[in-house]
Amino acid sequence: MIGPTIESEVRSYCRNWPVVFDHGRGSRMFARDGRVYLDFFAGASALNYGHNHPVLKRALLDYLEQDGVTHSLDMLTAAKQDFLTEFASRVLDPRRLDYRVQFPGPTGTNSVEAALKLARKVTGRHTVVAFTGAFHGMSLGSLAVTGNATVRAGAGVPLGHTWRIPYDGFAGGQVSGLTLLDTMLADSSSGVDLPAAVIVETVQGEGGINPARATWLADLAELCARRNVLLIVDDIQMGCGRTGPFFSFEHAGITPDIVCLSKSISGYGLPMSLTLFRTELDVWQPGEHNGTFRGNNPAFVTATAALEEFWTDSRLEKQTAARDILLEEILAELAGRHSAHIAASRGRGLVWGLAFREPRMAGRVAREAFSRGLLVETSGSVDEVLKLMPALTTTDEELAEGLGILEEAVAAAVDC
Repeated sequence: MIGPTIESEVRSYCRNWPVVFDHGRGSRMFARDGRVYLDFFAGASALNYGHNHPVLKRALLDYLEQDGVTHSLDMLTAAKQDFLTEFASRVLDPRRLDYRVQFPGPTGTNSVEAALKLARKVTGRHTVVAFTGAFHGMSLGSLAVTGNATVRAGAGVPLGHTWRIPYDGFAGGQVSGLTLLDTMLADSSSGVDLPAAVIVETVQGEGGINPARATWLADLAELCARRNVLLIVDDIQMGCGRTGPFFSFEHAGITPDIVCLSKSISGYGLPMSLTLFRTELDVWQPGEHNGTFRGNNPAFVTATAALEEFWTDSRLEKQTAARDILLEEILAELAGRHSAHIAASRGRGLVWGLAFREPRMAGRVAREAFSRGLLVETSGSVDEVLKLMPALTTTDEELAEGLGILEEAVAAAVDC
């Protein structure tokens, strides 16, 4: 075993990658024993711009060397003001999004909890509609709207006030969750009360890389507006350019009532999250929802630098769109070549998955990839999907290298 034995059994990633990582640069992670790994995990999408991007690192070091405020709760600081100014001018204003920005705490589940709490406060209703395959976080409110049975079981208490319906494509697309929801809400004898909100991921990451169709998302938004139900988009893993545009819902032409952001919003892997909501929904009383570490100023600094570096124009978005086409073609060919083992390839932007017919095969491929110097994880109900999430800044050469290793890993795994 590597390292001290005092760490809890709850640890997971280090079991799959049993090396001691020492430093990271761009799309590479370096272990203490000298081995180098190409990172197609990217901190579960918390490192969309790679490890220690030099522009972001310089901004952070300069701030710390000037004794910049580190911790401030929700006090006014120069770092927070600079971030809010840049976020408004580079993200919200160009998209004509009239959102208030809340700093609910440093993690994604904090953002989800704030969204659920606000939706219930605004509407006076209790139930939230969630989807099969969903993952929204590990705190109790987030677990209640999460689908995976194993994850939910960790709560230790009943998880209620949720009505779950089929996600787009569930059961081979034979069951329409939106038709079910609309029909039940239309019938006063259905026994289903009008919910406070619907929470959805535009691409389910932990659920197995399930991208919803743009038309399905548009239909969901229309249904929510017509029924006076708030629409929450959890963009924690798929936002900040992962699918191409800054927000993953942009391609569907919808405007959610509430948006949850975290992971790569700081740009550097530092803890930070936002809950965005329409101005008229800002009914919070001062201090009604807070958290000790909602004012992580070093994260504000790197977030501002990331906006200035990557979101002044459309170059990054266009590059991701081009790579989406490339990955779709390459992975479809790989899946076709191994059709006896791979049921499907699916994804959007720079998040893609290979769904295996035998669930254990995905883990086998991940281990073969690791032995060849590539970091990839698995997802899905029974970890049957191999998940690819390279940094958006990965070079063309690194992308080709990683896909080459993946092909070798698949071939080795299916021959075992």
